[in-house]
Amino acid sequence: MENFDDSDTIPELVDIVDDAKLINSSKSDSANFQTVPVTIVTGFLGAGKTTFLNFVLTEQHEKRIAVILNEFGEGSVLEKSLAVGTQGDLYEEWLELRNGCLCCSVKDNGVKAIENLMKKKGRFDYILLETTGLADPGPIASLFWLDSELCSDIHLDGIITLVDAKHGLRQINEKKPDGSVNEAIRQIALADVIVINKEDLVTKADLLELKNHVQAINSEATFVTTHHGRVNLEAVLDLGLYYQTTNRRPFENTPAKFSSPSNGHLDLSVRSVTLELNERLTPEIVDAYLQRLLWEKDVVNSEGLALEIFRLKGIVRYSQPESASSSVVIIQAVYDTYDVMPIKPEASDSGNREKESLQADARFVFIGRNLELLILKNVLLQLLHPD
Repeated sequence: MENFDDSDTIPELVDIVDDAKLINSSKSDSANFQTVPVTIVTGFLGAGKTTFLNFVLTEQHEKRIAVILNEFGEGSVLEKSLAVGTQGDLYEEWLELRNGCLCCSVKDNGVKAIENLMKKKGRFDYILLETTGLADPGPIASLFWLDSELCSDIHLDGIITLVDAKHGLRQINEKKPDGSVNEAIRQIALADVIVINKEDLVTKADLLELKNHVQAINSEATFVTTHHGRVNLEAVLDLGLYYQTTNRRPFENTPAKFSSPSNGHLDLSVRSVTLELNERLTPEIVDAYLQRLLWEKDVVNSEGLALEIFRLKGIVRYSQPESASSSVVIIQAVYDTYDVMPIKPEASDSGNREKESLQADARFVFIGRNLELLILKNVLLQLLHPD
């Protein structure tokens, strides 16, 4: 019999605490204000998202975590334990777990809805947002990214995608009638951390085949293999990938080593491509390059197919002729939204390690469809050497 983790027993709930308790407890930290990280938890139906959240909520992590569920209908045990408003309004009642974590169900995952909930119940240390199993996390991630005025209290920390070890390969290979990329592949492509769950339900050979396929799609993500959603919390929380932070080095992974799938079943039109260049770039060239690929979207491959970029990660060493020095920046992009973040000068240890690890002057990892390395390189070289 197949074991679906999302039907596991939910943590024991207790009565909701008084509003003033959380608000007052947060005032003592106001002097050292920091925005609250938001981690998006996604994955195909039955991958074990709720079991993963149950594990995080019941672990001893000394964090006040708020879990916001955006999955309605069948499949979400925690959501079933909450009553949804009859008028379809935003559901704002929180249930508190015994370790101080909170759980809420909302119909709107907009930034303002979450900020309103934070103001009503006080400040949290962390927010986990669970998406529906059929959701594309890209547009959701954009809600929490770059708009400093809108996201005055929160910031995007990372995207975690859970993959079902038993059914993941079938979900990846599913063909959509309109020829578009299916949800399972998009969730993998956009992930910063990929958790392959339910490893106990498959053989080592089947697990290796799945990992090879997943890594072919997204070679830059951090990979975790587990069962019952149990992970080292340091691997999934406080990643600091979309926000200037000193507690974690962005882009610290090296290219994943994997065997290319040989059975011909995987649609390799969606894959990872790594471009390295030993020429110094300027901020203007990098911006022009990103805008050409992500905004204008007029680049085609050798077969005349448009390049579709779902995810981009980059690290670039800029030259500064006037001071004969250089600076290193981290680039993150989801669809047509991108940001270039300099490594903070005060993060000296992190910055030095990052510079030492950057062997080429520029390194870009593209994840998308119809990608060709030579085409991506030529577009950049044409900007760098227009003559």
